Amino acid sequence: MTNATTMGSTTTTATTPGPGAFQSYARNNSYVIPGLYDLNVEDTNWVLTSSFIIFTMQTGFGMLESGCVSVKNEVNIMMKNIIDIVLGGFTYWLFGYAMAFGRGELNNPFVALGDFLIDPGVSDPLFGPIFAAFLFQLSFSTTATTIVSGAMAERCNFKAYCIFSFFNTIVYCIPAGWVWGEHGFLKNLGVVDIAGSGPVHLIGGASAFASAAILGPRLGRYAKGTDPLPLGNPVNACMGLFVLWWGWLAFNSGSTYGVSGAKWAYAARAAVMTMMGSFGGGSFSIIYSMINNDGRMDVVDLINGILASLVSVTAGCYLYYAWEAILIGAIGSALCCFGMPLFDRMGVDDPVGASSVHGIAGIWGKKHQVFPVCPPLNNTSQLFDSLYLQGVLAVGLFADNPLRMDTTGGRSGLFKGGGWYMLGVQSLSALCLACWGVCSTFILLWLINKVVPIRMDPNEELLGADLMEHRIRHTQIGISRALSALAPIQLDLDDVIDAPPIGRNPGHERCVDEIEAASQKLHQWRQAMDKFSKREEQSTPQPAKMRPAGGSRRRTGKKFLGMTVHGTGKDNPAYDRDGSVTVRVGGDAKEAHQMSVIGSEQSYQVGASDRNNDRNFAWID
Repeated sequence: MTNATTMGSTTTTATTPGPGAFQSYARNNSYVIPGLYDLNVEDTNWVLTSSFIIFTMQTGFGMLESGCVSVKNEVNIMMKNIIDIVLGGFTYWLFGYAMAFGRGELNNPFVALGDFLIDPGVSDPLFGPIFAAFLFQLSFSTTATTIVSGAMAERCNFKAYCIFSFFNTIVYCIPAGWVWGEHGFLKNLGVVDIAGSGPVHLIGGASAFASAAILGPRLGRYAKGTDPLPLGNPVNACMGLFVLWWGWLAFNSGSTYGVSGAKWAYAARAAVMTMMGSFGGGSFSIIYSMINNDGRMDVVDLINGILASLVSVTAGCYLYYAWEAILIGAIGSALCCFGMPLFDRMGVDDPVGASSVHGIAGIWGKKHQVFPVCPPLNNTSQLFDSLYLQGVLAVGLFADNPLRMDTTGGRSGLFKGGGWYMLGVQSLSALCLACWGVCSTFILLWLINKVVPIRMDPNEELLGADLMEHRIRHTQIGISRALSALAPIQLDLDDVIDAPPIGRNPGHERCVDEIEAASQKLHQWRQAMDKFSKREEQSTPQPAKMRPAGGSRRRTGKKFLGMTVHGTGKDNPAYDRDGSVTVRVGGDAKEAHQMSVIGSEQSYQVGASDRNNDRNFAWID
């Protein structure tokens, strides 16, 4: 926009930078903008909005995982999801982003080394795009770490997990740089991954498998076979699925990285194909569960089948036709549903099925599109060899070359007239990512275990992480029974035994206890006074003469416990004529509690409040 001002014969022209001024300046005066920062205003708006929605997936993961574990560990799993954002996000800003997308002279095909503690100044030509790119990549990084938390549930030491979450950024950011960074050797070889089936889901699934394997199964998990354990809260698990479903739309369609040019059309296609894939996966899960459970629907089968289909369609979300997306989702769901029992037979206890959902389905999805992924461990069983082969074959079958987009570098799958180059480079990508995910996680957990035990103490595991790590005591779920069973053992449980049950107000409970004690004491006094009154009536002879009509007889009171015992006990100041006992709270209290005694039932009514200084204690006036 140009503004011209004329003063006499002098004309001054002031130019205001347009929306693309920063990009143009950088192109003409510094260097060609990396694709990561090649964003205009429309693209930036799309990227930021997608990032916000992707962050809501943390809520979905937390609800899903807390619903799959026992109630005594549900708070602990939510705390881990919070830790993933706080510590994982902090380290991603410290060094994670720099190792994946940094710009520096020491960059090499393995790792980037630049832009540590990234914080561009307002004069930086890429001021806005850098912040937008960082936030988008941050949302992916925290998601990859959260995948692992579910596989470690119910037996991982919380302190050790905090350390793991802090350093797990390394496990994710380095392979993310290989695939998406300008320096990455896989990117330069032509590997394609639109929305993170490899760096996010395969790395997360492989890391989950390694974590579950090194931690070992939960206590008693396979004592009665490999059948799944009951869910702690199936409703929470289903709600988590809905939130993840919503976030996945932004995860995939947001990965067009803008809406300018032809991007908006492929963003719309990505969203629709994401839903199509989930339809295929959900349909297979329904059929599988009905057949496998004698006509009944299993919650875990349906949830994980749908999630696996979403993972499967992620890598090539806008490169498929509708029927291809449905087929890919159905196959991904099938591999997950058949894979979960096999992991249990191998003794790998994954409470939420993350290894199957993100690992196996990620293998299928990556190989579907443009980059195949090998199984979490290449020597675990013949199943994985079979899956790997299927994934490799699927790579060249469905990948399509998007017009006006350079996503695949002009290459297509085998059924679309493509060659064999993609097959080879995607297989290499699969091998590199899978080996890195498993090996780096094993090394990281091994080092952490040297400092802090990664496995909870068996006695603490029986009591639950909520109580032992966070002093949150649930009721009616077996905690008291476990405490009683562990009482003879020399354990320091004083702190957790005194933990108040959740959902109650201890102050109110004390007030009620005091009022009930006062009511019971007054009732005992009344019974005692009535008893002595009857004795007096029996020992006092009745006069022979008749009393005048309407006359009354005055009884002589006796002393009992410092009080005057009257004939009926009803003339005592603490006993009202209407048959109720008055208890006052406070010294000169104006608050009265009317306590009625009807047979063996006791009730009270609280009157107006007073101005006493301490209402937590009640006594008899």
